[in-house]
Amino acid sequence: MPRSFRIALVVGIALVAAGAGLLAYRWYERPTTLTIAVGSLDGEAGKLVSAIAGKFAQSNAPVRLSLIQTPGPLESADALASGKVDLAVVRGDVGDLSQAQAVIVLAHATVLMVAPPGAAISDVAELKRATIGVIGAETNQKLIKVLTDEYDLTRAGVVFKPLAPADARRALDTKEVRAILLVMPLTEKYLALLRNVFPHTARAGPVMIAIESAGAIAEKERAYESFDVPKGTLRGSPPIPSDDLTTLQTSFYLVAQKKLGNDLIGDLTQSIMSARRDLLAELPGLSQIATPDTDASAYLSVHPGAAAVYEGTRESFLDQWGNAIFLAPMIAGGLASVLAAAWKFLRPVETPSRQEALDALYALGPRIRMAGRESELEEIEREIDQVLRTQRSQPVADDRSERAVTAVNVAAHRLENLIHDRRAHLAPQPQDQVGS
Repeated sequence: MPRSFRIALVVGIALVAAGAGLLAYRWYERPTTLTIAVGSLDGEAGKLVSAIAGKFAQSNAPVRLSLIQTPGPLESADALASGKVDLAVVRGDVGDLSQAQAVIVLAHATVLMVAPPGAAISDVAELKRATIGVIGAETNQKLIKVLTDEYDLTRAGVVFKPLAPADARRALDTKEVRAILLVMPLTEKYLALLRNVFPHTARAGPVMIAIESAGAIAEKERAYESFDVPKGTLRGSPPIPSDDLTTLQTSFYLVAQKKLGNDLIGDLTQSIMSARRDLLAELPGLSQIATPDTDASAYLSVHPGAAAVYEGTRESFLDQWGNAIFLAPMIAGGLASVLAAAWKFLRPVETPSRQEALDALYALGPRIRMAGRESELEEIEREIDQVLRTQRSQPVADDRSERAVTAVNVAAHRLENLIHDRRAHLAPQPQDQVGS
């Protein structure tokens, strides 16, 4: 091949290899987009996750979030269970969480049962033939069943009625319901909304109903835990509740599919914690983000990638790339060999000097004398022809070069005579033919 073609070939291969390497690097460094199902009765969960997703894009995080809005945590849990999304914001007591592992706790949600001022009820056990309005009734079906079974509310004639948040005040005023059941975080935003639902005066306010059997319920239903609402949570003076109030609590989680890789969820967890720190002043609701229970016996197990971040056991750079660093010298050696071969390929073919041609011809003499077959002699003749063709392409610059050409031709002529003699020696003798 012409030298220019060989150069173009090697340059083309190098460009293809460089392009492939660049594409591989871009592919490895590209951010991974995860779909997340999120929904809540008031839309607050969607706002928080949307803000976090925006921060991911702004800070060039290795993970991106694609939001899929749902009506509530029940539908989000169903989307995760069916494999339609990678992540979901769920409530611990709602939906199928068999394929879910916790990444973070978004918020703790407290079960509150509240009656209008003057109600003579202090515990759920005292409810008789009452209608309880339930805000988010579809989401709270399991909670209703738990309370009904624990207190035998069906026998007591207690009825639970679905109630929209906007209808709560009217239902209380018209005495359609005797109390309201809801599950919400104990943040100022939600407490202010609750205060606006119930009529109150300077001396009288809503009555918070205790769930004294919360401990027994939590032992049977691990999605819940017993929780004491601090004195004065709803109002400080006079305090409501007047003393610590026993009730139930559950949690909102960001969960991931079990099949997602540890490194990916580790990157997600670290990115969320960074975004939380940057957005906290703007979105106080993010202050409730907490580490989930990393114990092996936890109700909702933590994803191993998130657990590695919380426990500080995530692999370091050397742990992840130690093998690559070890193999790098060997790969470099292989590349050097390839480059050396390419350089040899590109170098112009060096025509042997006439002295080298003479040495090559002289070396053929012993081979001719030792040849035992006609095919060996034919191969030697081809080698002699090749040497002579090569020497003919070299210019004759002076008398010294002319003498060298003569010496080469003489040596070739002598070898031809040797070949002739050896061929005659190898030919069958007449007496051998007669004998045969």
